[in-house]
Amino acid sequence: MEETDIIVVGGGSAGSAMTGRLAEAGLSVTLVEAGKTDRHMRSRIPALTSAIVQNPAYDWCYQAEPDPSLGGRADIWPAGRMLGGGSALNGMMFIRGHRWDYDEWARLGAAGWDYESVLPYFRRMEDNERGADAWRGTGGPIAVSEGRARYPITDQWIVAAQAAGIPRSLDLNGQSAEGVDYVQVSQRNGTRCSAARGYLHERRGGKAPTILLEAQLLRIRIEEGRAVGIDYWQDGVEKTLRARHGVVLSAGAMNTPRLLMLSGIGPADHLRAHGIEVLCDRPGVGGNLQDHVGTHVVNEVDAATLNSDAQGLRGAWQVLRYALSRRGALTTAIGHAQAFVKSRPELPAPNLQISFAAFAFDFDEQGRLMLRKTPSVSTLVGLMRPSHRGRISLRSADPFAPPKIEHRQLGSEDDIDQIVEGIGIARSILNETPIAAHIKSELRPGAALTDPDQLRGYVRMASIPLYHPVGTARMGARDDAQAVVDADLAVIGIKGLWVADASVMPSLPAGNTNATAIMIGDKGADHVLRTMRQRVGQL
Repeated sequence: MEETDIIVVGGGSAGSAMTGRLAEAGLSVTLVEAGKTDRHMRSRIPALTSAIVQNPAYDWCYQAEPDPSLGGRADIWPAGRMLGGGSALNGMMFIRGHRWDYDEWARLGAAGWDYESVLPYFRRMEDNERGADAWRGTGGPIAVSEGRARYPITDQWIVAAQAAGIPRSLDLNGQSAEGVDYVQVSQRNGTRCSAARGYLHERRGGKAPTILLEAQLLRIRIEEGRAVGIDYWQDGVEKTLRARHGVVLSAGAMNTPRLLMLSGIGPADHLRAHGIEVLCDRPGVGGNLQDHVGTHVVNEVDAATLNSDAQGLRGAWQVLRYALSRRGALTTAIGHAQAFVKSRPELPAPNLQISFAAFAFDFDEQGRLMLRKTPSVSTLVGLMRPSHRGRISLRSADPFAPPKIEHRQLGSEDDIDQIVEGIGIARSILNETPIAAHIKSELRPGAALTDPDQLRGYVRMASIPLYHPVGTARMGARDDAQAVVDADLAVIGIKGLWVADASVMPSLPAGNTNATAIMIGDKGADHVLRTMRQRVGQL
């Protein structure tokens, strides 16, 4: 029977970072990934993201249960089906969140995960184009760059935001996480820098990890209360791999709780209902599901945008420009500028992310996204701290069955009111000089919708998940009955088993969550190494 020092299950954002750091420390690491490699043009070229999201070759395309807060709509929740996970198919916006978010984690029981404790790891993981300072790092595995799809209308939006009263931040990932700034992106030289690229393909030093692709975990092997290996499915055969020191589960906020429950770790009654032997009763597994929610303001403009650059000869020129210089429309991220703001002055931290893009989408007859054919811009109003907590559960004991996702995106009337307030802020920016001169019309929600009740109706109809699921194996104190892992990411009640991914976040950080997930893998490796050394002495 094959054996390795440690197994990492899931080669996504956190799993790649975890694997890279453990291998760097000299361990024999086997990474088990259910998807394929991310070495593909559709992942590497930023603008081709739309070709891999909701494409089952690259994305698990999980369908949530009907959401009563969105009129019963059942949304598709993407999850990366390849090395790099979400970092290999996301919109590449690199944002860390606010100092308050991490201090809140510590207040919720995640000791050692306050802002001052996580900052060194954010710095360690970065190779930041803006250079190093007290907040930013250089020389790390994840390249953080300025956007290379620059349009004058984006510059005008930033000036207009300042005219609307939003202060200019020189770096939203630095000293001031409030205000308006250009979006920074996880790219190197105009190509995507996924966690797999940074920590695995371009790793430096240490022992090369063994990477098993298209290997689906069936269950974690637990003997006498300790994780000793895994059973997995590959090439049509069930296989077993043992681990001398344990298993790290990094399968993401939707799959990690599913795999824990399939392995006998979770709410006892739920496991018994599916005929699964209860090895560890942890009622918090699968609970505490959170996601950002938002809606768009879309405007037609008379200025150049990516929509116009995607047409005809201009589109051909953009392809050539990318081939020659790795610049232009093909390098676009999902957003070009953003502001973090408080819609209510008494709040301790920004409750809204206002994200501006110099392009806009429509839907075709099949409901698929397609670029509008006329010059347009879009402003996403995202609610950073929604009130609802959903749940991931099992559909059956079949390890190939997708998770059951139950979540209300709009958990309260106050959530809706905050998004309406954000629409007002977005409109106030678009009404300011110099961008106002280029606005031809408001396509969504439409200039005629000004009454608060009408706007609340629009929010209920048009809100979408922002695909930032977290919290389903949350970190907390060991005596917290709802916590799944402790501050060292060790699963409470099982030895030799850790979780390192977005599922451990006690609460949502502000903004896109990918940078935070990578940080958890990077920092988590130090926790795993420390726990191992306590058990076996010096490695």
